[in-house]
Amino acid sequence: MGQFPCNNLALDVLQSVFGYESFRTQQAEIIEDVIEGHDCFVLMPTGGGKSLCYQIPALIRSGTTIVVSPLIALMQDQVSALKAYGIRAEYYNSSLDPDSEHQVMRQLHMGELDLLYVSPERLLQPNFLNQLQSLPIGLFAIDEAHCISSWGHNFRPEYSQMGALRDLFPQVPFIALTATADHATRQDILDKLHLHQPKVHVSSFDRPNIRYHVKVKQQPFKQLEQFLEDYANECGIIYALSRKKVDEVAEKLKEQGFKAKAYHAGLPSQVRENVHQQFLRDEIDIVVATVAFGMGIDKSNVRFVVHYDLPKSIEGYYQETGRAGRDGLPSEALLLFSMQDVVTAKFFVEQVPDEEQRRIESFKLSSMVNFAEAQNCRRNVLLNYFGEPSHKPCGNCDVCLNPPTLFDGKVAAQKALSCVYRLNQSFGAKHIIDVLRGMDNERIRDLNHTEVSTYGIGKEYSAHEWNSILRQLIHLGYLFQDIQNYSVLKLTERSGDLLKGKVELDLAFPKKETKGKASRSSSGKKSSKDSLLDKDLELFEELRVLRKEIADSEDIPAYQVFGDATLVEMAQQRPQDDAGLLKITGIGQVKLERFGFEFLNCLRENQSL
Repeated sequence: MGQFPCNNLALDVLQSVFGYESFRTQQAEIIEDVIEGHDCFVLMPTGGGKSLCYQIPALIRSGTTIVVSPLIALMQDQVSALKAYGIRAEYYNSSLDPDSEHQVMRQLHMGELDLLYVSPERLLQPNFLNQLQSLPIGLFAIDEAHCISSWGHNFRPEYSQMGALRDLFPQVPFIALTATADHATRQDILDKLHLHQPKVHVSSFDRPNIRYHVKVKQQPFKQLEQFLEDYANECGIIYALSRKKVDEVAEKLKEQGFKAKAYHAGLPSQVRENVHQQFLRDEIDIVVATVAFGMGIDKSNVRFVVHYDLPKSIEGYYQETGRAGRDGLPSEALLLFSMQDVVTAKFFVEQVPDEEQRRIESFKLSSMVNFAEAQNCRRNVLLNYFGEPSHKPCGNCDVCLNPPTLFDGKVAAQKALSCVYRLNQSFGAKHIIDVLRGMDNERIRDLNHTEVSTYGIGKEYSAHEWNSILRQLIHLGYLFQDIQNYSVLKLTERSGDLLKGKVELDLAFPKKETKGKASRSSSGKKSSKDSLLDKDLELFEELRVLRKEIADSEDIPAYQVFGDATLVEMAQQRPQDDAGLLKITGIGQVKLERFGFEFLNCLRENQSL
């Protein structure tokens, strides 16, 4: 039995323990289903409140809830956060020494745990399973459930045995949770987990507080610097595909005075752990990382996520960008991409030996490219991909905030297709553009391409503009980029009608690159501080300093004391007693008892601000 009486309503637990006034969309329905003993499948966006869907039932149902989690760092973060709420939680994985393992198992057998987080490898050990079968288990929660599916973007073979677990505990309810899964992945999860007549709950994928922004790479580090100008002392994650690039970008940022560090699998485990903890505790602002970093991180005040390279799938991109703005405050996702990114990604897809898996990955990459090259609302592209049709412009992405200017692109397209044809479909984009623009360089002279009829017929467009035109023609199916043949451009079946003038074609002018502040000045507030009046901002900073002092003394991350959203509300409402503090979002009874006295002192001392 959890430490809360079984007759307490889920809402009472939400308010008294977690400090939230009301449930978000679908949370109450899911929690009710789980408490009643139904199997559930939950698809809810990052930051949407998935964890509460099993944590609250864990405090109401009898027995211990077992949470299957794929990453050690994720377990440690979640257990630490739960303990801050006064909840009895532990984890059981390979990071524990024998004495710690024994202590956790003793607590489990004595019924002293509400939740136990376990890695799939440990969970499926025969001895551990035998022990669980002799204990009162209240619930199994399979977190990051997309890992079970080969259609998913983070397939993990050790998850494939989770179906057997369901058969071993026929009387215990199961809940499978994920933040990102297309239709095929959802069905695969349901099939492989052997869920019993599951209640399926699919929430909206929309994260309206995240602004999506895509830029074509020109000078990527300079573009990154411009973007970061507006994010001084704010927390963010920068993703790059290779370890080498991660190291290079992190080093350059440090040289420019940013508190940034690298994170990838090639670093010693202790170094990675230190970086992880420093980021959680606000000792560094920026982590530059491969996708090995971040799964399930609950850090609430990540204000931006930058993809320095094109991700391999929309699922991966969506999950990674979702690490920004978990507190619901305005945040930004910037993606930098180039044609070379696409070529490189396609090359790796072609190396996948299994034909079916290669087909899956090729489809996912194509969908990601479609998103990057979209000339309509990016949020709609994401939502449509996940089966949530949306056609209304969101007003909070770069396309909506700065719509592309369309022009009659038929003649430009005919020039490009003609040049590809005249060069015998044997050259890549850069050389095609050089010929169109009439460039005088050694390669063009050596190949005698100054003599072809299309030489110099495209001088009206810059190289940047021709790059955009060629990308759009590839995207629209009028050109094909042959990645198995040095990425040469070739005509397609659709090219003929366009060359003959039978097709009308509107293309988008590439957007002019603008500096960070100017490009975002019209796009609304970007950080927690922007929602505060000047008179409240000073108090917010005082509260933030106090939070850091308490977090350091308690040896926990600052956001596990209170999140930014809680401090913003505190600075605005200025409560003067316990009852007032309890009305602030994110403050429950346990946190009031632990931290309330010091925060009330600060609020009273600064009452005149």
